[in-house]
Amino acid sequence: MLKAGSDIKTLTTNVRRLILKFTEQKKENTELYAMVDERDKQIAELQKRLSEAEKKYNALMTAKMLTIADTDIENTRKKVNKLIRTVNQCITLLSEKQ
Repeated sequence: MLKAGSDIKTLTTNVRRLILKFTEQKKENTELYAMVDERDKQIAELQKRLSEAEKKYNALMTAKMLTIADTDIENTRKKVNKLIRTVNQCITLLSEKQ
């Protein structure tokens, strides 16, 4: 009979330990879910910032390409004008020799 009382106490103690462990695990689980939620928010914010940075980068690259294109056009125009002047000088020289 004494053993049955002892077994009940042991069982009760074990059940209390399990309940305590369950409560601790539940609290830890809640904290972990909160951490995951916070990380998800950070990831979403970083993805948003990355997307904005990519858009700005693309806009800057387009602007740079246009600037380069404008510069190339201006340089080409100068070269063509110089060639025209050279041709005109040659024509003038040829005309003077005749």
